[in-house]
Amino acid sequence: MSATRYSDSELEEFRDLINSKLDKAKKELKYLQDSLYNPNDDSAIESLAGQKLMEEAADVQEREQMSQLAERQQKFINNLEEALVRIQNKTYGICKVTGKLISKERLRAVPHTTMSIDAKNQQ
Repeated sequence: MSATRYSDSELEEFRDLINSKLDKAKKELKYLQDSLYNPNDDSAIESLAGQKLMEEAADVQEREQMSQLAERQQKFINNLEEALVRIQNKTYGICKVTGKLISKERLRAVPHTTMSIDAKNQQ
């Protein structure tokens, strides 16, 4: 008979992995947010208007990219937090499509996944 869920000790191993990734992701998000909301302001030294316009355009583009990175990082954090809820509910590691256990290798690589490789490839 195959297992229908991971054991409590296995779930605890995944909880530790997810918490580690969560801590790192939150630090990265804070860095991105700090960079977005507290940009270096050394524009008072600028002398050429054309150069200043070019730099402002580059700054806008960089801020948009950082904003997108921050958004993706927040989504990753949300997914990791949802995975912790599934661990708490003892449903972690069960494919939402097939109902079978997701391989430990896949969960270690993508700890917030809700689908097995087979289910993901069928999308």
